[in-house]
Amino acid sequence: MDRTKHRDRTFARFMVGPAVTLLFLVTIGPLLFSLAVSFTNLQFSTPQPMRWVGIDNYSTLLFNDSRFLSAMGRTLVFVLAGVVIQTLLGFFIASLLLKVQRYRAFLLGPILIPSVISSVVAAWQGRMIFNASYGPLNDVLAHIGIKGPAWLALPQTALVSVFLTDTWQWTPFLALIILAALQSQPLELLEAARLDGARGWSMFRRITLPLILPVAGVGVLLRGVDLFKTFDLVYILTQGGPGNSSETLTFLTYLQGFKFFNPSYASAMSFIQLIVITIVAKSYLGLMNKRGAI
Repeated sequence: MDRTKHRDRTFARFMVGPAVTLLFLVTIGPLLFSLAVSFTNLQFSTPQPMRWVGIDNYSTLLFNDSRFLSAMGRTLVFVLAGVVIQTLLGFFIASLLLKVQRYRAFLLGPILIPSVISSVVAAWQGRMIFNASYGPLNDVLAHIGIKGPAWLALPQTALVSVFLTDTWQWTPFLALIILAALQSQPLELLEAARLDGARGWSMFRRITLPLILPVAGVGVLLRGVDLFKTFDLVYILTQGGPGNSSETLTFLTYLQGFKFFNPSYASAMSFIQLIVITIVAKSYLGLMNKRGAI
């Protein structure tokens, strides 16, 4: 019997061995290499030999690099605003769809189109919409007597344009998740709450929110992580400009690694981002667990 178990265990290890090896080669190996590089002075733009510098890259980023700190603050505001506004809009759309019985499946198709197209396509659509010369947005504003700004060329509106494009693309995703959560509510519990006099805000806070939080909370977490690593919209819409006004952390990391040829500094940026997003996600999951949502 023991020999059979040992043979089965050996066979199982043999079967999963190639998958584990491939996982190490394409994920864990490069991750460890990137971590090691972040503690060096490796630069492709200078002939100096690579040497160990310890945490110099990290300390420079956190205490001496105002551009990095500005991008960090900008990204955190971008994530917070995106999560809040997209969740509220998603809940509003889901609530409207919940009231539609007959044509709900027909309506879901067009609503979900932005979320199923590529982010590159969405960015190019945003670039055409926000174009100051021939964009339809400024044309509509002109018809109602408002002179539209140069959305992508002004520091005040560049990041807003990125935000609006992302909101247009991904709000339907949250709406679909929240709609599924709303549809899964037990009808008996809702009817009992109404008989007890629960209405409006009281109904939402005490009944609806606790019921949809386990499902909607996961969608919010996924959206937050995705917003934190926004790159393609910034790359196509604004290139981080004008100046650095729409520069996010991921875009700045790209510039350091592939424009300034400073992989050690870019690697340090990446791991700081990893630490920040891990802390935020763990805190969020801990809060959800405390509320009994997971």
